[in-house]
Amino acid sequence: MHQRFKSWNSIFFLGLGLTFSICQTTLGDDWPTFRGPNRTAVVNDPKLLKSWPAEGPKLLWETSGAGRGYASLAIVGDKMYTLGDGASTQKDADEYLTCFDRTTGKQLWATKTGTPWTSGQPDWQSSRSTPTVDDGRVYVITPDGLLVCCQASDGKEVWKKHLKKDLGGKNADSWGYSESVLIDGNKVICTPGGASATVVALDKKTGETLWTCKNPDDRGAGHSSVGISKVGNMKVYVQSTGSGLMGFSETGSLLWTYPIDKTTSVIPTPVVRDDLIFYSVGYKRGAALVKQVPSSNGSVTIKEVYGLITKLANKHGGVVLVGDHVYGDSDDAGRPYCADLMTGEVRWASKGSGSGSAVVVAGGDRLYIRYANGVMALAEADPKEYKEVGSFKIPESGKRPSWSHPVILDGKLYLREQDKILCYDIRAS
Repeated sequence: MHQRFKSWNSIFFLGLGLTFSICQTTLGDDWPTFRGPNRTAVVNDPKLLKSWPAEGPKLLWETSGAGRGYASLAIVGDKMYTLGDGASTQKDADEYLTCFDRTTGKQLWATKTGTPWTSGQPDWQSSRSTPTVDDGRVYVITPDGLLVCCQASDGKEVWKKHLKKDLGGKNADSWGYSESVLIDGNKVICTPGGASATVVALDKKTGETLWTCKNPDDRGAGHSSVGISKVGNMKVYVQSTGSGLMGFSETGSLLWTYPIDKTTSVIPTPVVRDDLIFYSVGYKRGAALVKQVPSSNGSVTIKEVYGLITKLANKHGGVVLVGDHVYGDSDDAGRPYCADLMTGEVRWASKGSGSGSAVVVAGGDRLYIRYANGVMALAEADPKEYKEVGSFKIPESGKRPSWSHPVILDGKLYLREQDKILCYDIRAS
């Protein structure tokens, strides 16, 4: 059992009339940030195709101009947003925040955010942060650490802050920033990282600092994005950094930590179900389940349901919770697994039709599995066995790893493949 978690007896503010839900995305919702509005990467839509024809679902349109990179798409109203460098629609190789028409794929505007990220091995270079859209503004973080807020209508810059230079942050590894910021009320919540600026809340309209949450033991920012959990009648923000998992209050008080030994990188966004947190780390570390427990004095502690289970490690493809089971890739082996949420027992692990690491999202009772070699597969979300019910090769894939997370919205499957964006019809007739 993992015994090194810590808790802080911090006073927790209870807002009157607090209402929020940690649930699946429902039909008709927007997809305003990474993994959808509730960070679940799960869509509750019963009207999706149960299987695909041999050639895959119908391609409605494709477009160019997204640029080089692994950011996914944020979709709000009739517009889509992403981040990339060296776009085919630009005259230079710089990085741009781009906006496209959701119905036709036409590029509407592009705002330069900086120079290309060329640090490290070629496969991990370029942009990775999925934009977040809220109240007429779009927010994105460059790999270098620049947080930019633009008008969603035309891309005009509103404000910007540098996570390192302005806020004093640091990374836990050499791969830059990948986080998609959380917007909650008037706050932009982001993770500069490190002991002095672990997590920061900024005013979403001005960028001014509202509070700073400090974890004295933090090694630096990883690549996860902040989520919201429910503990009794309280809201607790949850984040994963290079030092492990942590929970903090609406006012920035550090409530608890679940430390891990130093590893190469910490990437997956935790899976939240009310007061439970499923926390997965790659590089053969594993996954753990912790339960948050409220105290009478307003603090929160955690109880370990089970410690890190190596078989449940996930490097960067993400994990989804469907019913009482979690589904994800086995580290980055391209071998999807199903495990019982409450026990960590692996029900199955199986190779599919693709190869390389696998990204997993869910729609209805199906898993949408995108392999690094560009194969997009459809499988049943069934704890009894792995059963694939369709697959196809994504056009233009194979030049770089096919890592961008898919988006499922209103009966359509949206795929970013480097400079291309493709839209498929997956609605059952």
